Amino acid sequence: MSKQIDNIIAAVIDAEGRYSNHKADRGGETMYGITRAVARANGYQGDMRDMPRALAEHIYRNRFVVQPWFDKVLLRSTLIGEELVDTGVNMGPHRAAEFLQRWLNGFNLPGSGYDDLFVDGRIGDISLNALDRFLAKRGREGEGVMLRALNCTQGNRYLELTEHDSDQRTFLYGWVRARVVI
Repeated sequence: MSKQIDNIIAAVIDAEGRYSNHKADRGGETMYGITRAVARANGYQGDMRDMPRALAEHIYRNRFVVQPWFDKVLLRSTLIGEELVDTGVNMGPHRAAEFLQRWLNGFNLPGSGYDDLFVDGRIGDISLNALDRFLAKRGREGEGVMLRALNCTQGNRYLELTEHDSDQRTFLYGWVRARVVI
């Protein structure tokens, strides 16, 4: 599991790139996709260009995999877990968890074996149980459909961001190209 998480984090860092300080990026100055604010919250006080990759990896593991319980999702479905980590990095773990909860509710038919979830953006035992039951009922096909559903919602969120702030259009094509993978 640890090697799998290391690989996911390496892919995220590859997608995020190294140093960036684009004027339209709401996150501001970043290194390996880690914002200055997040780096400071994790004790890094140096120039962002010099932030060690190992610190970025540590932050990704704790903040974007373990704390939101996406590691527990990975145990159930590599595809869904990887998607939640990637979406969480780009939109926040809370939003990624919300997307999963909303889709679990949307796919919840009578006889699914779970009650609709309270969409609070936090993965816990109840959400994991619902995912287990969804996957047991729908199997490999359901896993693929869930992945598509999550990507649909992610893509829609990117479009909404650009509709509310036209400066974000600079990033829309790249977000869809690199992040909305089906």
